[in-house]
Amino acid sequence: MNSVAINAEEVPLPDWSNSVNCFTLKVLDEIKRDNWEVSILFCGDKTITGLNTQYRNKAEATDILSFNLGETIKDGDKSIYLPGDIVISLETLRENAGIFKISQDEELRRLLIHGILHLDGMEHKTHDSSEPMLVLQEEILERLKDEHIIPVGGEN
Repeated sequence: MNSVAINAEEVPLPDWSNSVNCFTLKVLDEIKRDNWEVSILFCGDKTITGLNTQYRNKAEATDILSFNLGETIKDGDKSIYLPGDIVISLETLRENAGIFKISQDEELRRLLIHGILHLDGMEHKTHDSSEPMLVLQEEILERLKDEHIIPVGGEN
C-alpha cells in the first residue's frame, strides 16, 4: 500500500491537499508501484528558488523539483520504499498555467506526474514532447483526465 505525506512551507497547506493524496496514489497505481511513501511539499517562489540555487546552482524559481532518495526501510515485516521528495511552487504553477493557457488543476496534475516519474528514475534531456518520459507523462495525464484536484473556482 502506497502513502503520501503532504506539507507546505511559506504558503498555507491548500484546502485541496487531500485530493493531491488521492491523485498521487492513482499515478502510483498507473506506473505499478507499491509500498512507496512519497513526500510532497508545496511552497512559494522564495523557498523553491533557495532549493534550486542550493542543489542545481540556478538562482531562479522553477515549478517543480524532485529529490531522489531511493531508500528502502523495514516496518515490521513490510518493506517501504522512500523514493524521495517532490517540491512544487504554487506561485510558479499559477504563472505557468496562465502562460500555457490551461487550468491550474491541469498544470498541478501534470507536475505531480512529472515529479513521480523523476522519482521513478526517468529523465529527459529537453522539454521536447517526443522525449519518452514526457510522452508517458501525457499518456498518464490523459488516462487520469477525469481526476481533478483543484475544484472549479478554487484557483486563485
